[in-house]
Amino acid sequence: MSRSHRLNTRAALTFAHQLADRSGDVTLRYFRKSPAVTNKLKGNGFDPVTAADQAAERTMTNLVVRTWPEHGVVGEEYGSTAHDAQFRWVLDPIDGTRAFILGQPLWGTLIGLLDGDAPVLGVMNQPFTGERYWASDTHAHFRLGDGRAKRISTRQGASLSSASLATTHPDLFTKARDAAAFQRLSKKVQMTRYGGDCYNYCLLAAGLIDLVVEVDLKPHDIVALIPIIERAGGRISTWDGKPAIHGGRIVAAGDPKLHQQAMKILMQ
Repeated sequence: MSRSHRLNTRAALTFAHQLADRSGDVTLRYFRKSPAVTNKLKGNGFDPVTAADQAAERTMTNLVVRTWPEHGVVGEEYGSTAHDAQFRWVLDPIDGTRAFILGQPLWGTLIGLLDGDAPVLGVMNQPFTGERYWASDTHAHFRLGDGRAKRISTRQGASLSSASLATTHPDLFTKARDAAAFQRLSKKVQMTRYGGDCYNYCLLAAGLIDLVVEVDLKPHDIVALIPIIERAGGRISTWDGKPAIHGGRIVAAGDPKLHQQAMKILMQ
């Protein structure tokens, strides 16, 4: 893969905000309107996709192709284009589709950009509440509606016994060893809460949650969130300490020492 091109990160971030605005307009047309739901799994299991997911991803993909034709796209619903492109937009139109279907505002649109294998920017947009989280070159930021953006940072110095732990749902830990590992960690912390999807990672970046642990994530679930967490001062990786860009078993922590402690417990 050639890495001969330099990215105008300011222009790319401005464009990412445009993607968030446009996709937000689309998803809100469907939210709490009982959109059509299709199960992507055959037989047992439920992996839903709605008309909102599909329409929002088409909108974002079309805008990327028109604006950055040399860039690739990695999307949840329609797959990838330009696999060998240096810059690839990683899109999840609705992370938290189950919450979306139920009318719960614990979902978000994820927009990430990879330079090779390096996540260079990320945006999480929640258009119903008006919350938006993103990472610039050096910091993580939060904005509510049209309000003023402010820097956010993770909570530092939390002990394991005082930490809060979040995951989307205990049923996601389908393998016995993964479920046991999560329970080991859960017993060490002060509080464990379920639900939230991408929202949890942004609350971690804002210093409100200390640990997020999940399994079986895909790149579109996590790439946009990596720079937000890291530039807020946190750490995110696979359970065994590898880069998180490919998904899998993920652990994120607001404090680097807490991250190390959590990995040790998860990998026992």
